[in-house]
Amino acid sequence: MNKWLERLAPIAFGVIALSAWQAAVIIMKVPFYVLPGPIEIAQAYRDGYAVLNPALLSTLTVTFAALLLATTVGVALAVAMAASQLFRAAVQPWAVMLQVTPIVAIAPLILLWVPQPFIALVVCASIIAFFPILSNTAAGLAATPQDLQDLFRLNGATRWQVLRLLSLPSALPNFLTGLRISGTLALVGAVVAEFVAGSGGFASGLAYRIIEASYRLEIPRMFAALFLLGVSGIVIYAALGLLERLLLRKRDA
Repeated sequence: MNKWLERLAPIAFGVIALSAWQAAVIIMKVPFYVLPGPIEIAQAYRDGYAVLNPALLSTLTVTFAALLLATTVGVALAVAMAASQLFRAAVQPWAVMLQVTPIVAIAPLILLWVPQPFIALVVCASIIAFFPILSNTAAGLAATPQDLQDLFRLNGATRWQVLRLLSLPSALPNFLTGLRISGTLALVGAVVAEFVAGSGGFASGLAYRIIEASYRLEIPRMFAALFLLGVSGIVIYAALGLLERLLLRKRDA
């Protein structure tokens, strides 16, 4: 019973919040170009889904490509850092510096240096998404119990066998936590990169449609695009959470 209540609670909260929003807009007679109500936003999506849906697909394509690239680079660097303290000392400060640098500051340079716009967007989004995977996977690898490592070596296991059979499975929960965080960050990175690209004239993704709607004062359509982004983030987070539970259940079985 409690599980069903936990699952229904977000839906009930959303319905109550949207109803209160719509009622406040009607009672206070707020103009649609200041704050549209949920009904006007739904109508804007109905009228513009032929434009918004392809834009959403474009944004999600960049998001998943960036997540794949961030996962590949993050895991590779984490394994190298676990294998060599010297490599860890050399790379970690630069990874932190790259993470704390605002992507809006370097996105124009990446768009200038990378001639293919799609690849440039993926690179921008990957820069935001890769650090949680790197840090969480590296922490998981470093937390491998030393007594188990000694046991493996006493039985003649090579370094690769210790990594493959012990360290990587032990780090799986940490990796999946980082992946879940990076999934939403990849979406954020894709949107930020598209904003920069859209300002430069490259039409792609929901961010460009938001810019376009703001210029035309089509505020309900802009909110519809924002709603699609929010729902996409929830779906990505939930899907990666489901993947985490399935993989950990399979590992522990």
